[in-house]
Amino acid sequence: MAGTTPDKCKLPAALWRALEANGIAPSAVLKLARLPATLHLSDRAVVTTDQYFSLWRALEEITGTSELGIQMVAATPASAHPPSSLAAFHARDFRDGLERLSRFKRLCTPERIQVEIKGADAIITVDWPHATTPEPLTCTDITFATVLELGRRGTGRPLIARAVRYAQADVPTPPRKDFYGAEVWTGMDRSALVLDRADLDRVFPGHNPELLAILTPSLAASLDELDAGSSILDQVKAVLGPMLASGRPELAGVASELGLSARTLQRRITEAGTSFRDLVADARRDLSHRLLADPSTDIDETAYLLGFQDVTSFYRAFRDWEGVPPGEWRSQRSLT
Repeated sequence: MAGTTPDKCKLPAALWRALEANGIAPSAVLKLARLPATLHLSDRAVVTTDQYFSLWRALEEITGTSELGIQMVAATPASAHPPSSLAAFHARDFRDGLERLSRFKRLCTPERIQVEIKGADAIITVDWPHATTPEPLTCTDITFATVLELGRRGTGRPLIARAVRYAQADVPTPPRKDFYGAEVWTGMDRSALVLDRADLDRVFPGHNPELLAILTPSLAASLDELDAGSSILDQVKAVLGPMLASGRPELAGVASELGLSARTLQRRITEAGTSFRDLVADARRDLSHRLLADPSTDIDETAYLLGFQDVTSFYRAFRDWEGVPPGEWRSQRSLT
């Protein structure tokens, strides 16, 4: 991987249509998640990982069901998936499909699907590199159910898992045993879907090399662009961190640290789809999360380390970021 995927989760229009079809008002979900009320009106809406998690927690609360992820995956036809996932359903076999799903999923979210082979087990785990809060149950189910449905629909066989492990506690197990056909464990160190390794070699009768020949180069090019852009963004954020306490970092200073001209850095930031101002704000927000996660760090000290002229300015900025004051945000995280 050339770089770390930016902290951007796409919100497809299909999500809002599905909610409305089930009598759920997108505006109500967004309000509860403390997201912009008109976010569902944009076909290019993106949010951070933490905002994405908040959206799914809000949906869990509104629907009152813990099986939302499984229900949504089971009800979604393969043709409704975005190109990044659609390619997986037309792969050569389950292993090839899983590799494609893992590779191109990052075009939609920074989520990383990892596959580890241990004896007869194929262990699927998920990593959210930008997450500062635990993954909601619905997000875990969406990924695991998508993987198993990929195998079932691709092979045309009623595949079952060997085991399903949840890091979350108090997970209702009966509906998950029914769906996955396996023993369900909760409160584990890490969530994991365990498949039969032999199932990965099952062929997909619907393998479509012609379609893959069209989709794959385009997806690969998009992924290269994403990695190239994220690489320079990560470099800029790494340089910005130590500069924040000095006040307002300048693009020229960052460019000098990276061995680039200011014009070249500006061009590469623009090509990555963002601005230097937004990168400074993102760096401050990310650092504020890390500092506040340490209970020994005083909030006034956090404001100073982030380069704010006074604590009031920090409180105002943090409320704009998270919807709550820094002290309340810290208290909420200590309860999770």
